[in-house]
Amino acid sequence: MKTIQFREALREAMSEEMRRDEKVFLMGEEVAEYNGAYKVSQGMLDEFGAKRIIDTPIAELGFTGIGVGASMNGLRPVVEFMTWNFAILAADQIINSAAKMLQMSGGQYSCPIVFRGGNGTAGQLAATHSQSFEAFYSHVPGLKVITPSNPADAKGLLKAAIRDNDPVVFLESEKMYGDKGEVPEGEYLIPIGVADVKRKGSDVTIVSFGKIMKVAFEAADALAKEGIECEVIDLRTVRPIDYGTVVESIKKTNRCVVLEESWPLASISSEIAYHLQRYAFDYLDAPVMRVTQTDTPFAFSPTLIEEALPNASRLIDAVKATLYR
Repeated sequence: MKTIQFREALREAMSEEMRRDEKVFLMGEEVAEYNGAYKVSQGMLDEFGAKRIIDTPIAELGFTGIGVGASMNGLRPVVEFMTWNFAILAADQIINSAAKMLQMSGGQYSCPIVFRGGNGTAGQLAATHSQSFEAFYSHVPGLKVITPSNPADAKGLLKAAIRDNDPVVFLESEKMYGDKGEVPEGEYLIPIGVADVKRKGSDVTIVSFGKIMKVAFEAADALAKEGIECEVIDLRTVRPIDYGTVVESIKKTNRCVVLEESWPLASISSEIAYHLQRYAFDYLDAPVMRVTQTDTPFAFSPTLIEEALPNASRLIDAVKATLYR
């Protein structure tokens, strides 16, 4: 094992796949000359050249369309967005072209492409730059949606995404790029659609994904001091969702709290709650609880930010509610 930053794990994944397959290339805003807005692609221009590390104009719809066309013609683009908030402009190409191409062409055209970049809140960036898009893109058939929480998962899942023959939405976080973690030496891939039990426990299951996993661990540590052992599941992929791992955990703990950074309506946590009441009802000793962002546009004020975001205190309260404490 080696310890590297989240951004380095992503860079290793892309570089290894580009060395392995000459059809893979990276394109996006500032990925080449500037080494990436968050330095994810640092040094890649020097190694792979300007034909495979391509700077684009600030025109998300345009360069995303170019990427989709390239994938339909046999290449494997990785399209980087500086932030998924800007990629709203590219939603037409992602949703109406990439996601639907295989079905609309009767299987004649696949679209092996990865769309990746910063997602979710990152401090005082206000409402238009602080949105979490997991549920938004998970709603769309034809897409796969990945949201890793640590460098090791990020590398293994990004390599798997680049090799996948379907379009993949890969959601990162500006606040995670500097995070350090242990990553296996050598070649490895993590299969898409497989959750990971990050912490074993017997009293309640906490389900989450992405950078908000840090809150799950913080709450689990605090609850352990009170004798409450939480099982913590990292979904890693939110389309498809690994329901089986969650259900098996509920059979043991009989309680569940779903933690999510995004808004509550039509959310991933809503889907998990529905699935458990449908397929694990007899194992539940309490209603499934959710802890999400408040149902409002995100604020610029630090005080309002603190009120809006899920935190360990709210998660602890939800866990105790499932235990009737």
